[in-house]
Amino acid sequence: MVHHIDINKSNMTEFGYFYRGYEFPASPEEMQKKTAKWMSWLKDLSDKGHVKSLGEPLQPTGKVVKGAKKQVIDGPYAEAKDVVGGFSIIVARDIDQAVELSLGCPIFEDGGSIEVRPIAQMELNDGD
Repeated sequence: MVHHIDINKSNMTEFGYFYRGYEFPASPEEMQKKTAKWMSWLKDLSDKGHVKSLGEPLQPTGKVVKGAKKQVIDGPYAEAKDVVGGFSIIVARDIDQAVELSLGCPIFEDGGSIEVRPIAQMELNDGD
């Protein structure tokens, strides 16, 4: 059986937020304050119907598998500000609204950034 993957590019209403440059607070109290700001922002988006998945924070360690030889190296090897620290999946009418919704994120207080990317809808179909 042959499977084909169809990508629907015409109805992109889901967007990935990839958080970069998150700085961990020095104290538990600061962590609690920062977490409360994040949860408040995400709850506001969720209450308005814009959150499909809160996502998860990512650990700063990992492995990178690359190339035809599938070389495994310690990673990610990027400057701390460029490492993806977490992600969420947001629902918006278009990329402009997705960007606008990101503007309230607390990551900007630390000089961080959010990469906003449209998610193409994929369906796995049996090839007949």
